Amino acid sequence: MKQLTKAEEEVMQLLWVAKKANVATLIDKMPAPKPAYNTISTIIRILENKGFVGHEKEGRGYLYYPLVTKEVYSNDSMHKMMDSYFNGSFKSMVSFFVKKNDVGVQDLEAILKEINKND
Repeated sequence: MKQLTKAEEEVMQLLWVAKKANVATLIDKMPAPKPAYNTISTIIRILENKGFVGHEKEGRGYLYYPLVTKEVYSNDSMHKMMDSYFNGSFKSMVSFFVKKNDVGVQDLEAILKEINKND
């Protein structure tokens, strides 16, 4: 799966929440200063070419929707980061984040409970 640029990811984050939206709606949901319509339209076309976004006709325009779920993209991105920076070691990656973010014992216990809930 291809990686997204920061701008592409920002648009995808909005689409993942909205489920379906036109360009104007996406722009409305963005913080000021708002990007130009053509800028977002171009990003959407790039996302379509990369296989992340689909569209359907609505009136004279289009509604866009994600073809890749946030969960699938997040998982793929984390695996790429793990492979690139931690030699594919999940343990090394988690250990790094625990140490660098001063994660306490209570937080670790809460994480373990959350993990065990999903089993």
